[in-house]
Amino acid sequence: MLFLLRPRETWMPYALPRQPEQQRLHNEQVQKAYSSTRRVAPAVPTPDRYGYLKELADLHRAGTLTDAEFEAEKSKLLDAGST
Repeated sequence: MLFLLRPRETWMPYALPRQPEQQRLHNEQVQKAYSSTRRVAPAVPTPDRYGYLKELADLHRAGTLTDAEFEAEKSKLLDAGST
């Protein structure tokens, strides 16, 4: 008769569940580590078309811009906004 002695398993094949507070802290650490490795281009500010159009209208009212110049700039601005 042969007896094979095997040591008790001293490790568990899966992690024990964490307490809710420990899990929240762990999730925050993992999220910070993930966020620090992301390579996202910095946000490029979009031009304020409404403000620019308002400036053009003020210049037109003041007489600095002619009707043709105002219409040309306005059409460029509105065409750029539709794409």
